[in-house]
Amino acid sequence: MERMTKLKIGFIGTGVMGAAIAGHLIEAGHKLTVYNRTKSKTDKLVAAGATWADTPTEVAKKSDVVFTMVGFPTDVEEVYFGNKGLFKGLKTEGITIDMTTSRPSLAVKIADYAKRHNFHAVDAPVSGGDIGAQNATLTIMAGGEEETYNKLLPLFKVISKATNLFGAAGSGQHAKMANQIMIAGTMTGLTEMLLYAQHAGLDEQKILETLSAGGANNWSMTNYVPRILKNDFTPGFFSRHFLKDLRIALEEADKMGLDLKATAEAKRLYEVMVDVKGLGNQGTQGLINIYK
Repeated sequence: MERMTKLKIGFIGTGVMGAAIAGHLIEAGHKLTVYNRTKSKTDKLVAAGATWADTPTEVAKKSDVVFTMVGFPTDVEEVYFGNKGLFKGLKTEGITIDMTTSRPSLAVKIADYAKRHNFHAVDAPVSGGDIGAQNATLTIMAGGEEETYNKLLPLFKVISKATNLFGAAGSGQHAKMANQIMIAGTMTGLTEMLLYAQHAGLDEQKILETLSAGGANNWSMTNYVPRILKNDFTPGFFSRHFLKDLRIALEEADKMGLDLKATAEAKRLYEVMVDVKGLGNQGTQGLINIYK
């Protein structure tokens, strides 16, 4: 693992979370090459010492390890398999780490391709939102080869507080789906809790303090209710991305013969927010706006 201390790292996708993660890797002394569809979103990283590349292919050519963190499975497909995709530039024994929340089947497709071409691929979606990314306290859920995962642990420790390998390729994505199913319940719960407290005439700050000290405490309430009280709906995590996650989770549940009624209702509510109200660029805490 010592040989992993100084690496040539590629980072593709420098959005709300990706930029913060990439920043920690620069601070840890790694040489970073970055790419994002909107170049300006890499400006701060370049100012901090990263090198811009024009395409994912060019990122891969300059890197030993390539992180990807993009929006949707279609974006992942393009970044890996497109005409300017990273697989066209990756070196033999190169490693890819996809942190996008995506379909388990796509993670398997990436890993199978990597194995056939003497690469290594790990799916490693994260939980913790913008705050976790900024504070390097993310939780990483990984799927892939154990040997490759162990090599990556020094990098994971730079950006996370907890990391687990769940099994073969796709297992990390399944673990993230379990996480999103749980988050779906907490987001609907905190929204309706706050609405109830408001209509009952209760002090909202006292409610937050009281519930946070009891059995109702959860990460989403602690981090998102204060934002709601300030009318701050900027995205720590885009609601349109969360809706994508819920759709994937329910697709996977259907394959397993599961009927997840509460998650399906959460998906319906986020569909109202994103598809009907057009609030997909708000954070997930913006769910409360569909009730107003």
